[in-house]
Amino acid sequence: MFRTLLTASAIAVATAAALPAAAAQPVELVIQYPYGELFNETHAQIREAFAKIHPEITLTYRTPYAEYEEGTQKILREAVTNQLPDVTYQGLNRVRIMVDRGIARPLDGYIAAEKDFEAEGFHQAMYDIGTQNGHVYALPFAISLPITYWNLDLVRKAGGDPANLPTSWDGVIDMAKRIDALGPDVNGISYVWDITGNWLWQAPVFAHGGTMLTADETKVAFDGAEGKFAMQTIARMVTEAHMPNLAQADARATFAAGKTGIYVTSTSDLTKTTNMIAGKFELKTHVFPDVTPGIGRLPAGGNVVMIVSKDDAKLDAAWQYVKFVTGPEGAAIMARTTGYMPPNKKANEVYLKDFYVQNPNHYTAVSQLPILTKWYAFPGENGLKITDVIKDHLNSVVTGARAGEPDAVLADMTRDVQRLLPKK
Repeated sequence: MFRTLLTASAIAVATAAALPAAAAQPVELVIQYPYGELFNETHAQIREAFAKIHPEITLTYRTPYAEYEEGTQKILREAVTNQLPDVTYQGLNRVRIMVDRGIARPLDGYIAAEKDFEAEGFHQAMYDIGTQNGHVYALPFAISLPITYWNLDLVRKAGGDPANLPTSWDGVIDMAKRIDALGPDVNGISYVWDITGNWLWQAPVFAHGGTMLTADETKVAFDGAEGKFAMQTIARMVTEAHMPNLAQADARATFAAGKTGIYVTSTSDLTKTTNMIAGKFELKTHVFPDVTPGIGRLPAGGNVVMIVSKDDAKLDAAWQYVKFVTGPEGAAIMARTTGYMPPNKKANEVYLKDFYVQNPNHYTAVSQLPILTKWYAFPGENGLKITDVIKDHLNSVVTGARAGEPDAVLADMTRDVQRLLPKK
Protein backbone atom coordinates (compact mmCIF):
# COMPACT_ATOMS: atom_id res chain seq x y z
CA MET A 1 0.00 0.00 0.00
CA PHE A 2 1.08 3.55 -0.76
CA ARG A 3 0.63 4.71 2.84
CA THR A 4 3.29 2.34 4.12
CA LEU A 5 5.91 4.52 2.45
CA LEU A 6 5.14 7.45 4.73
CA THR A 7 7.28 8.71 7.58
CA ALA A 8 5.88 10.14 10.79
CA SER A 9 7.24 13.58 9.93
CA ALA A 10 5.57 13.52 6.51
CA ILE A 11 2.20 12.74 8.09
CA ALA A 12 2.72 15.55 10.58
CA VAL A 13 3.31 18.01 7.74
CA ALA A 14 0.15 16.84 6.00
CA THR A 15 -1.90 17.08 9.18
CA ALA A 16 -0.79 20.67 9.62
CA ALA A 17 -1.79 21.33 6.03
CA ALA A 18 -5.38 20.35 6.81
CA LEU A 19 -5.85 22.98 9.51
CA PRO A 20 -8.35 25.71 8.51
CA ALA A 21 -6.17 28.50 9.91
CA ALA A 22 -3.30 27.60 7.59
CA ALA A 23 -5.59 27.48 4.56
CA ALA A 24 -7.02 30.93 5.33
CA GLN A 25 -3.72 32.80 5.19
CA PRO A 26 -3.23 34.96 2.05
CA VAL A 27 -0.50 33.45 -0.09
CA GLU A 28 1.03 34.24 -3.48
CA LEU A 29 2.22 31.26 -5.50
CA VAL A 30 4.70 31.76 -8.34
CA ILE A 31 4.13 29.22 -11.11
CA GLN A 32 5.84 28.42 -14.38
CA TYR A 33 4.74 26.01 -17.10
CA PRO A 34 5.96 25.05 -20.62
CA TYR A 35 4.61 25.56 -24.13
CA GLY A 36 2.56 28.73 -23.88
CA GLU A 37 1.03 28.16 -27.32
CA LEU A 38 -0.53 24.94 -26.00
CA PHE A 39 -1.25 25.79 -22.37
CA ASN A 40 -1.91 29.54 -22.02
CA GLU A 41 -5.67 29.14 -22.33
CA THR A 42 -5.58 26.09 -20.07
CA HIS A 43 -3.90 27.95 -17.24
CA ALA A 44 -6.06 31.03 -17.70
CA GLN A 45 -9.16 28.89 -17.17
CA ILE A 46 -7.57 27.04 -14.26
CA ARG A 47 -6.66 30.31 -12.52
CA GLU A 48 -10.26 31.51 -12.80
CA ALA A 49 -11.72 28.24 -11.52
CA PHE A 50 -9.16 27.93 -8.70
CA ALA A 51 -9.82 31.48 -7.49
CA LYS A 52 -13.47 30.57 -6.83
CA ILE A 53 -12.37 27.84 -4.42
CA HIS A 54 -9.28 29.49 -2.93
CA PRO A 55 -9.62 33.28 -3.09
CA GLU A 56 -6.90 33.54 -0.43
CA ILE A 57 -4.30 32.13 -2.86
CA THR A 58 -3.02 34.41 -5.64
CA LEU A 59 -1.46 32.72 -8.68
CA THR A 60 1.35 34.60 -10.41
CA TYR A 61 2.63 33.10 -13.65
CA ARG A 62 6.11 33.57 -15.07
CA THR A 63 6.69 33.60 -18.82
CA PRO A 64 6.19 30.00 -20.04
CA TYR A 65 9.19 27.80 -20.76
CA ALA A 66 9.71 27.44 -24.51
CA GLU A 67 9.99 23.66 -24.11
CA TYR A 68 10.89 21.01 -21.54
CA GLU A 69 14.68 21.22 -21.89
CA GLU A 70 14.63 24.95 -21.24
CA GLY A 71 12.35 24.41 -18.25
CA THR A 72 14.71 21.88 -16.72
CA GLN A 73 17.82 23.94 -17.32
CA LYS A 74 16.14 27.02 -15.89
CA ILE A 75 15.08 25.22 -12.71
CA LEU A 76 18.59 23.83 -12.25
CA ARG A 77 20.06 27.35 -12.50
CA GLU A 78 17.40 28.88 -10.24
CA ALA A 79 18.08 26.28 -7.57
CA VAL A 80 21.64 27.63 -7.40
CA THR A 81 20.68 31.32 -7.48
CA ASN A 82 17.73 30.89 -5.06
CA GLN A 83 15.19 32.14 -7.63
CA LEU A 84 12.94 29.09 -7.90
CA PRO A 85 9.20 29.45 -8.49
CA ASP A 86 6.92 27.75 -5.99
CA VAL A 87 5.43 25.31 -8.49
CA THR A 88 6.86 24.12 -11.79
CA TYR A 89 5.57 21.94 -14.61
CA GLN A 90 8.24 19.63 -16.03
CA GLY A 91 8.35 16.89 -18.65
CA LEU A 92 7.45 13.43 -17.38
CA ASN A 93 11.02 12.34 -18.01
CA ARG A 94 12.48 15.07 -15.77
CA VAL A 95 11.26 13.85 -12.37
CA ARG A 96 14.47 11.89 -11.94
CA ILE A 97 16.83 14.84 -12.27
CA MET A 98 14.72 17.06 -10.00
CA VAL A 99 14.83 14.45 -7.27
CA ASP A 100 18.51 13.66 -7.76
CA ARG A 101 19.35 17.36 -7.37
CA GLY A 102 17.20 17.71 -4.25
CA ILE A 103 14.86 20.28 -5.83
CA ALA A 104 11.42 18.62 -5.83
CA ARG A 105 9.54 18.50 -2.52
CA PRO A 106 7.91 15.17 -1.51
CA LEU A 107 4.13 14.92 -1.58
CA ASP A 108 3.65 11.68 0.40
CA GLY A 109 2.33 13.29 3.57
CA TYR A 110 -0.16 15.49 1.79
CA ILE A 111 -1.53 12.57 -0.21
CA ALA A 112 -1.89 10.40 2.89
CA ALA A 113 -3.82 13.12 4.75
CA GLU A 114 -6.44 13.50 2.01
CA LYS A 115 -9.83 11.90 2.62
CA ASP A 116 -11.68 10.15 -0.23
CA PHE A 117 -8.83 10.90 -2.62
CA GLU A 118 -9.62 7.81 -4.66
CA ALA A 119 -13.20 9.02 -5.12
CA GLU A 120 -11.77 12.20 -6.60
CA GLY A 121 -10.09 10.19 -9.36
CA PHE A 122 -6.59 9.81 -7.92
CA HIS A 123 -5.07 6.35 -8.21
CA GLN A 124 -1.79 4.45 -7.84
CA ALA A 125 -0.77 4.82 -11.50
CA MET A 126 -0.83 8.60 -11.06
CA TYR A 127 1.51 8.29 -8.08
CA ASP A 128 3.79 5.89 -9.95
CA ILE A 129 4.55 8.43 -12.68
CA GLY A 130 6.03 10.89 -10.20
CA THR A 131 7.60 8.34 -7.84
CA GLN A 132 11.35 8.23 -7.36
CA ASN A 133 13.24 6.30 -4.67
CA GLY A 134 9.96 5.17 -3.12
CA HIS A 135 8.43 8.62 -2.63
CA VAL A 136 6.03 10.73 -4.68
CA TYR A 137 7.52 14.02 -5.85
CA ALA A 138 5.14 14.97 -8.66
CA LEU A 139 1.67 14.28 -10.00
CA PRO A 140 0.88 13.98 -13.72
CA PHE A 141 -1.00 16.92 -15.20
CA ALA A 142 -1.19 16.17 -18.92
CA ILE A 143 -0.51 12.87 -20.68
CA SER A 144 0.16 12.48 -24.40
CA LEU A 145 1.03 9.65 -26.76
CA PRO A 146 2.33 9.76 -30.34
CA ILE A 147 -0.35 9.48 -33.02
CA THR A 148 -0.72 10.14 -36.74
CA TYR A 149 -2.79 12.99 -38.20
CA TRP A 150 -4.22 12.50 -41.70
CA ASN A 151 -5.50 14.95 -44.31
CA LEU A 152 -8.27 12.75 -45.73
CA ASP A 153 -8.76 15.05 -48.73
CA LEU A 154 -5.18 14.36 -49.84
CA VAL A 155 -5.53 10.66 -49.00
CA ARG A 156 -8.51 10.43 -51.36
CA LYS A 157 -6.70 12.34 -54.12
CA ALA A 158 -3.79 9.90 -53.82
CA GLY A 159 -6.12 6.91 -54.16
CA GLY A 160 -6.16 5.93 -50.50
CA ASP A 161 -9.07 4.66 -48.44
CA PRO A 162 -9.88 6.93 -45.44
CA ALA A 163 -11.74 4.05 -43.81
CA ASN A 164 -8.65 1.81 -43.91
CA LEU A 165 -5.64 3.94 -43.05
CA PRO A 166 -2.38 1.98 -42.78
CA THR A 167 -1.09 0.78 -39.42
CA SER A 168 2.40 -0.19 -40.63
CA TRP A 169 5.29 2.09 -41.56
CA ASP A 170 5.47 0.40 -44.97
CA GLY A 171 1.88 1.45 -45.59
CA VAL A 172 2.37 4.94 -44.16
CA ILE A 173 5.47 5.62 -46.25
CA ASP A 174 3.80 4.23 -49.37
CA MET A 175 0.86 6.62 -48.85
CA ALA A 176 3.27 9.49 -48.15
CA LYS A 177 5.00 8.81 -51.46
CA ARG A 178 1.69 8.84 -53.33
CA ILE A 179 0.64 12.11 -51.68
CA ASP A 180 4.04 13.65 -52.36
CA ALA A 181 3.60 12.79 -56.05
CA LEU A 182 0.43 14.92 -56.27
CA GLY A 183 2.46 18.03 -56.99
CA PRO A 184 5.31 20.33 -55.95
CA ASP A 185 3.17 22.19 -53.40
CA VAL A 186 2.28 19.03 -51.48
CA ASN A 187 4.38 17.25 -48.86
CA GLY A 188 3.71 13.59 -48.12
CA ILE A 189 4.73 13.40 -44.46
CA SER A 190 6.13 15.38 -41.54
CA TYR A 191 7.59 13.43 -38.62
CA VAL A 192 8.39 15.70 -35.68
CA TRP A 193 11.63 13.90 -34.93
CA ASP A 194 13.10 16.76 -32.85
CA ILE A 195 10.27 16.89 -30.35
CA THR A 196 11.60 17.35 -26.83
CA GLY A 197 13.47 14.59 -25.03
CA ASN A 198 14.04 12.40 -28.13
CA TRP A 199 10.41 11.34 -27.70
CA LEU A 200 9.84 10.32 -31.33
CA TRP A 201 13.13 8.47 -31.35
CA GLN A 202 12.08 6.43 -28.32
CA ALA A 203 8.60 5.75 -29.74
CA PRO A 204 9.52 3.50 -32.72
CA VAL A 205 12.18 1.73 -30.61
CA PHE A 206 9.74 1.01 -27.78
CA ALA A 207 7.00 0.11 -30.28
CA HIS A 208 9.13 -2.85 -31.39
CA GLY A 209 9.85 -3.91 -27.81
CA GLY A 210 13.23 -2.22 -27.51
CA THR A 211 14.75 -0.13 -24.73
CA MET A 212 17.19 2.76 -24.52
CA LEU A 213 19.68 1.09 -22.15
CA THR A 214 20.21 -2.32 -20.58
CA ALA A 215 18.40 -3.05 -17.30
CA ASP A 216 21.39 -1.99 -15.20
CA GLU A 217 21.72 1.22 -17.27
CA THR A 218 25.37 0.61 -18.09
CA LYS A 219 25.14 -0.06 -21.81
CA VAL A 220 23.25 1.27 -24.83
CA ALA A 221 20.45 -1.09 -25.90
CA PHE A 222 18.97 0.86 -28.83
CA ASP A 223 21.68 -0.43 -31.18
CA GLY A 224 19.85 -3.70 -31.83
CA ALA A 225 17.17 -4.63 -34.33
CA GLU A 226 14.62 -2.24 -32.80
CA GLY A 227 16.92 0.77 -33.13
CA LYS A 228 17.96 -0.19 -36.64
CA PHE A 229 14.30 -0.39 -37.68
CA ALA A 230 13.63 3.02 -36.12
CA MET A 231 16.59 4.74 -37.76
CA GLN A 232 15.96 3.10 -41.13
CA THR A 233 12.30 4.14 -40.99
CA ILE A 234 13.16 7.78 -40.31
CA ALA A 235 15.69 7.66 -43.15
CA ARG A 236 13.06 6.20 -45.52
CA MET A 237 10.79 9.16 -44.89
CA VAL A 238 13.57 11.35 -46.30
CA THR A 239 14.89 9.16 -49.11
CA GLU A 240 11.59 7.67 -50.32
CA ALA A 241 8.91 10.22 -49.35
CA HIS A 242 11.12 13.33 -49.65
CA MET A 243 10.21 14.58 -46.19
CA PRO A 244 11.37 18.17 -45.60
CA ASN A 245 13.13 19.06 -42.34
CA LEU A 246 10.59 21.29 -40.60
CA ALA A 247 10.57 22.53 -37.03
CA GLN A 248 7.46 21.51 -35.10
CA ALA A 249 5.68 24.87 -35.46
CA ASP A 250 6.35 24.91 -39.22
CA ALA A 251 5.30 21.27 -39.62
CA ARG A 252 2.05 22.02 -37.79
CA ALA A 253 1.36 25.13 -39.86
CA THR A 254 2.08 23.35 -43.15
CA PHE A 255 -0.22 20.48 -42.24
CA ALA A 256 -2.97 22.83 -41.07
CA ALA A 257 -2.71 24.73 -44.36
CA GLY A 258 -3.56 21.52 -46.23
CA LYS A 259 -0.07 21.11 -47.72
CA THR A 260 0.95 17.91 -45.87
CA GLY A 261 -0.78 14.56 -46.04
CA ILE A 262 0.46 12.86 -42.86
CA TYR A 263 1.63 14.57 -39.68
CA VAL A 264 3.23 12.41 -36.97
CA THR A 265 3.48 14.04 -33.58
CA SER A 266 1.95 14.20 -30.11
CA THR A 267 -1.76 14.13 -29.38
CA SER A 268 -1.03 17.38 -27.51
CA ASP A 269 -1.13 19.21 -30.84
CA LEU A 270 -4.70 18.15 -31.59
CA THR A 271 -6.78 21.07 -30.33
CA LYS A 272 -4.41 23.71 -31.69
CA THR A 273 -4.09 21.94 -35.05
CA THR A 274 -7.85 21.43 -35.36
CA ASN A 275 -8.45 25.11 -34.67
CA MET A 276 -5.83 26.08 -37.26
CA ILE A 277 -7.41 23.82 -39.90
CA ALA A 278 -10.77 25.51 -39.29
CA GLY A 279 -12.61 23.11 -41.59
CA LYS A 280 -10.33 23.54 -44.62
CA PHE A 281 -10.10 19.75 -44.97
CA GLU A 282 -11.23 16.60 -43.21
CA LEU A 283 -8.88 15.61 -40.39
CA LYS A 284 -8.65 12.14 -38.92
CA THR A 285 -6.27 10.89 -36.26
CA HIS A 286 -4.97 7.34 -36.30
CA VAL A 287 -2.73 5.05 -34.26
CA PHE A 288 1.08 5.15 -34.19
CA PRO A 289 2.33 2.55 -36.72
CA ASP A 290 3.95 -0.84 -36.15
CA VAL A 291 3.42 -1.46 -32.45
CA THR A 292 4.39 -5.12 -32.02
CA PRO A 293 1.54 -7.00 -30.28
CA GLY A 294 2.39 -8.17 -26.80
CA ILE A 295 5.74 -6.42 -26.40
CA GLY A 296 5.35 -3.04 -28.10
CA ARG A 297 4.90 0.08 -25.95
CA LEU A 298 4.68 3.81 -26.52
CA PRO A 299 6.31 6.44 -24.27
CA ALA A 300 3.95 8.66 -22.32
CA GLY A 301 4.69 12.30 -22.99
CA GLY A 302 3.35 15.33 -21.26
CA ASN A 303 4.15 17.00 -17.99
CA VAL A 304 3.94 16.67 -14.25
CA VAL A 305 3.40 19.37 -11.64
CA MET A 306 5.76 19.55 -8.69
CA ILE A 307 6.38 21.81 -5.71
CA VAL A 308 9.88 23.30 -5.62
CA SER A 309 9.32 26.25 -3.26
CA LYS A 310 12.02 26.96 -0.70
CA ASP A 311 9.47 28.78 1.44
CA ASP A 312 7.92 26.27 3.84
CA ALA A 313 5.09 28.71 4.58
CA LYS A 314 3.85 28.26 1.02
CA LEU A 315 3.79 24.48 0.93
CA ASP A 316 0.20 24.05 2.11
CA ALA A 317 -1.11 26.51 -0.48
CA ALA A 318 1.03 24.89 -3.17
CA TRP A 319 -0.51 21.52 -2.33
CA GLN A 320 -4.02 22.95 -2.68
CA TYR A 321 -3.05 24.16 -6.15
CA VAL A 322 -1.42 20.86 -7.17
CA LYS A 323 -4.45 18.94 -5.91
CA PHE A 324 -6.79 21.14 -7.95
CA VAL A 325 -4.94 21.03 -11.26
CA THR A 326 -4.55 17.24 -11.12
CA GLY A 327 -8.05 16.71 -9.74
CA PRO A 328 -11.19 16.17 -11.81
CA GLU A 329 -12.06 19.81 -12.53
CA GLY A 330 -8.53 20.95 -13.40
CA ALA A 331 -7.88 17.82 -15.46
CA ALA A 332 -11.11 18.30 -17.41
CA ILE A 333 -10.16 21.91 -18.20
CA MET A 334 -6.80 20.67 -19.46
CA ALA A 335 -8.38 18.01 -21.69
CA ARG A 336 -10.92 20.35 -23.27
CA THR A 337 -8.35 23.06 -24.06
CA THR A 338 -5.53 20.81 -25.36
CA GLY A 339 -5.09 17.43 -27.04
CA TYR A 340 -3.66 15.85 -23.90
CA MET A 341 -5.35 13.13 -21.86
CA PRO A 342 -6.14 13.57 -18.17
CA PRO A 343 -4.72 10.85 -15.90
CA ASN A 344 -7.46 11.54 -13.34
CA LYS A 345 -10.18 8.84 -13.49
CA LYS A 346 -13.06 11.05 -12.37
CA ALA A 347 -12.20 13.62 -15.03
CA ASN A 348 -12.54 10.95 -17.71
CA GLU A 349 -15.55 9.11 -16.30
CA VAL A 350 -17.67 12.04 -15.11
CA TYR A 351 -16.50 15.40 -16.45
CA LEU A 352 -15.57 14.11 -19.91
CA LYS A 353 -17.98 11.22 -20.38
CA ASP A 354 -19.50 12.76 -23.53
CA PHE A 355 -16.38 14.57 -24.71
CA TYR A 356 -14.76 11.64 -26.51
CA VAL A 357 -18.02 10.65 -28.19
CA GLN A 358 -18.34 14.17 -29.59
CA ASN A 359 -14.60 14.41 -30.37
CA PRO A 360 -13.47 11.02 -31.76
CA ASN A 361 -10.10 12.38 -32.89
CA HIS A 362 -9.25 12.85 -29.22
CA TYR A 363 -10.02 9.20 -28.50
CA THR A 364 -7.20 7.80 -30.66
CA ALA A 365 -4.59 8.36 -27.95
CA VAL A 366 -6.95 7.08 -25.26
CA SER A 367 -7.26 3.82 -27.21
CA GLN A 368 -3.47 3.41 -26.96
CA LEU A 369 -3.34 3.78 -23.16
CA PRO A 370 -2.95 -0.01 -22.60
CA ILE A 371 0.50 0.15 -24.27
CA LEU A 372 1.74 3.21 -22.37
CA THR A 373 5.22 3.12 -20.83
CA LYS A 374 7.51 5.63 -19.13
CA TRP A 375 9.27 8.29 -21.16
CA TYR A 376 12.89 7.35 -20.55
CA ALA A 377 15.34 9.72 -18.88
CA PHE A 378 19.04 8.94 -19.22
CA PRO A 379 20.94 8.63 -15.92
CA GLY A 380 23.83 10.64 -14.55
CA GLU A 381 25.26 14.12 -14.93
CA ASN A 382 25.24 13.78 -18.73
CA GLY A 383 21.55 12.89 -19.03
CA LEU A 384 20.57 16.13 -20.78
CA LYS A 385 23.71 16.08 -22.91
CA ILE A 386 22.83 12.61 -24.19
CA THR A 387 19.49 13.97 -25.36
CA ASP A 388 21.34 16.60 -27.43
CA VAL A 389 23.78 14.02 -28.85
CA ILE A 390 20.91 11.83 -30.07
CA LYS A 391 19.21 14.88 -31.57
CA ASP A 392 22.36 15.84 -33.47
CA HIS A 393 22.68 12.39 -35.02
CA LEU A 394 19.02 12.29 -36.01
CA ASN A 395 19.45 15.72 -37.54
CA SER A 396 22.14 14.36 -39.85
CA VAL A 397 19.59 11.90 -41.24
CA VAL A 398 16.61 14.21 -41.55
CA THR A 399 18.60 16.97 -43.24
CA GLY A 400 19.62 14.41 -45.84
CA ALA A 401 23.32 14.64 -45.06
CA ARG A 402 23.46 11.01 -43.90
CA ALA A 403 20.01 9.74 -44.87
CA GLY A 404 21.61 7.10 -47.04
CA GLU A 405 23.55 5.50 -44.20
CA PRO A 406 21.16 4.99 -41.25
CA ASP A 407 23.06 1.99 -39.84
CA ALA A 408 26.30 3.97 -39.72
CA VAL A 409 24.54 6.87 -38.00
CA LEU A 410 23.13 4.47 -35.41
CA ALA A 411 26.60 3.03 -34.76
CA ASP A 412 28.06 6.51 -34.28
CA MET A 413 25.18 7.53 -32.03
CA THR A 414 25.63 4.38 -29.94
CA ARG A 415 29.32 5.10 -29.49
CA ASP A 416 28.77 8.71 -28.47
CA VAL A 417 25.99 7.92 -25.99
CA GLN A 418 27.96 5.05 -24.45
CA ARG A 419 30.83 7.44 -23.68
CA LEU A 420 28.50 9.69 -21.70
CA LEU A 421 26.90 7.03 -19.50
CA PRO A 422 27.89 6.88 -15.82
CA LYS A 423 30.69 4.46 -15.03
CA LYS A 424 29.57 1.88 -12.49
